[in-house]
Amino acid sequence: MLDSAMKTQLKAYLERVVRPVEITAAVDGGPKSKEMSELLADIAELSDKITVREHQEPGARVPSFSLSSPGHDISLTFAGLPMGHEFTSLVLALLQVGGYPPKVEEAVIEQVKALDGDFVFETYFSQSCQNCPDVVQALNLMAVLNPRVKHVAVDGALFQAEVDARQVMSVPTVYLNGEVFGQGRMGIEEIVAKLDTGAAARDAKRMGEMNRFDVLVVGGGPAGATAAIYAARKGIRTGVAAERFGGQVLDTMAIENFISVPYTEGPKLAAALEQHVREYEVEILNLQRAVKLVPGKDVVEVEFANGASLRSRTVILATGARWRQMNVPGEDAYRNKGVAYCPHCDGPLFKGKRVAVIGGGNSGVEAAIDLAGIVSHVTLIEFDSQLRADDVLQRKLKSLANVTILTSARTTEVLGDGQKVSGLTYENRNTGDIHTVELEGIFVQIGLLPNTEWLKGVVDLSPRGEIVVDAHGQTSVPGVFAAGDCTTVPYKQIVIALGEGAKASLSAFDHLIRTSAPAEDKEAAVRAA
Repeated sequence: MLDSAMKTQLKAYLERVVRPVEITAAVDGGPKSKEMSELLADIAELSDKITVREHQEPGARVPSFSLSSPGHDISLTFAGLPMGHEFTSLVLALLQVGGYPPKVEEAVIEQVKALDGDFVFETYFSQSCQNCPDVVQALNLMAVLNPRVKHVAVDGALFQAEVDARQVMSVPTVYLNGEVFGQGRMGIEEIVAKLDTGAAARDAKRMGEMNRFDVLVVGGGPAGATAAIYAARKGIRTGVAAERFGGQVLDTMAIENFISVPYTEGPKLAAALEQHVREYEVEILNLQRAVKLVPGKDVVEVEFANGASLRSRTVILATGARWRQMNVPGEDAYRNKGVAYCPHCDGPLFKGKRVAVIGGGNSGVEAAIDLAGIVSHVTLIEFDSQLRADDVLQRKLKSLANVTILTSARTTEVLGDGQKVSGLTYENRNTGDIHTVELEGIFVQIGLLPNTEWLKGVVDLSPRGEIVVDAHGQTSVPGVFAAGDCTTVPYKQIVIALGEGAKASLSAFDHLIRTSAPAEDKEAAVRAA
């Protein structure tokens, strides 16, 4: 099952296991069970601390296997083969069940251990989903840390009947005690915050007690991470407040144009960015959504959704962008019920079904090509009179027999039966005629929208909602700078965001040394005393 190179690498990892790991497999005579048995046998051969036995509990998913350790109450199960992106989840589970300490903040570990209640989680994943491992790994770790947390990671493509019965149309989808808990990428901090109802209030209190920053970065993507590092290297008080560290990079599949790195993947790069920032004295505040910017003569204030405020002599806005929506009737109602935005993640759930891709740029055409190898038919819908993707992509798309291309077409409505998507309507822009396409899935690929709504009326924005910046990253508000995909800088690329983040940070430092430091207010002085 595992090639020699992978075995060598895995054997080195498994040397870190410090206590016995027992693997219990539920298998039958099917081909997937055979693959699982081969995989588990390969793993057991690589460590004398790992044993495998076959035992099928009534009602257990087949094939599946659970991990535990003698003397430790751990309920952690993989239903299906955790290969592809999930192989890392398997390796981490083996290490953590085997006593290897996790790379998680101690405060988070204690928060997990203190959770009061019985939590039975089920996560549906696909092996091609780059968003799924974060969720699977977080819940696996919680199951290792807290005996009242149980987790089963389910390969949705293998258990298709179960996926159809529960109408799972987006991965990762997480169930808690039989009810939908969440969909999409979630880290351990976000999951725990949803379970620990007092977490937001504690965060707000802690943030309210913080002294003024010299540089406060709002956003944790490539631009924000770079800005934080450049500021911290100057020896000034630096903070980063982000909804999710890594930003949109977390949703990026393959990255092949990051200079000096021939190939990487978004989640891996995002983790490296955060690790690099944590090597400096930077106050990182995750899961924090900014809602208001309050400029001042000497100090800028940023208010957050949890009610807290942070003060800083300078602010760097690096809030990035998100997938643009169609904004047509039915889109919101059927999001994650057939309307999707990540073909790599959710494509396997639509095997053998009919889908549409909205958008004829590179992203849309690439999505249609990928999906054509999985689904029965793809209808690509482009608003313009012609596709905008590169010629090589267009030629590939047009060579596929199960693809229909519609140009000069405007999607007007998403149709459904109340539970899931059943089709869409579009207008022929040349004739005005309305047509209906019957299908089960719609993948939206129509570009990006800057995360700047909360800044309207405070800083100058372009007609597209981008923050207007000059050559130094300065906004219309003194002491407030901006960088990355949320700005008017052309070409939304990771490498450009990195450079813009560095430039904005250097500009903020230049602003600091050219302006006198304001005296601390009375409250801050009392806190510092």
